[in-house]
Amino acid sequence: MSRDQLAIKSLIRTIPDFPKPGIMFRDVSTLIADSWGLDLTVRSLVQIYADRHIDKIIGIEARGFIIGAPLAVALKCGMVMARKKGKLPGPYEECVYDLEYGTDTIQIHKDAIKQGERCLIVDDLLATGGTANATAHLVEKLGGTVAGCGFIVNLPELGGDKRLDRYDVRWLVDFAGH
Repeated sequence: MSRDQLAIKSLIRTIPDFPKPGIMFRDVSTLIADSWGLDLTVRSLVQIYADRHIDKIIGIEARGFIIGAPLAVALKCGMVMARKKGKLPGPYEECVYDLEYGTDTIQIHKDAIKQGERCLIVDDLLATGGTANATAHLVEKLGGTVAGCGFIVNLPELGGDKRLDRYDVRWLVDFAGH
């Protein structure tokens, strides 16, 4: 693990038994609250994607917005918000996906992605990959190409990287155990 990865990992707080007993919640709010840590995180993602010719960053609600906006500025591309149901005012496409207990819906404005645009999906954490997979489906439905999926944290035991294996999936740090 690189020095930068160790630094990023050290700034992520672990909260045991949240949201339920047995879960080790990886809380990136402590990383984002640290100006140096936030800058290091964005710079680390820029290094991965600088040569990928990205047209749009697709930030998944809500922490994907926090990482996606400065990444879009650094990569000189647009930023699109993938939002939970009921948050977008204009015409949108949506995708319903399964959760551990039920379903959820992700939406993107219909005019946010143009045909053939190369899109990078970003979020704070890759767990099962359900939300990122649904977002990728929406990008493709709207005519975009998924150029990759980038995360701060991967939880390898939950298999999200395998669920998204048709895409170029990257993350900055792994946390064993969930």
